[in-house]
Amino acid sequence: MSVVETIWGLILLLSIIWVIYDLFTYNRAMSTLKKVLWIIVVLLLGILGVILYYLIGRRRR
Repeated sequence: MSVVETIWGLILLLSIIWVIYDLFTYNRAMSTLKKVLWIIVVLLLGILGVILYYLIGRRRR
């Protein structure tokens, strides 16, 4: 495994963890079903899921 692949994997892992953290701390009003669906989307789509969450799913402040 190359260094670039390792760095990319770490970035992906950290961004997924950040979305899950964000779901349970900042989006408390969101239903549990929606939270679970967003977690599934992020896990299946990876970085695209993270981008979609921040563009569509995240509650505006």
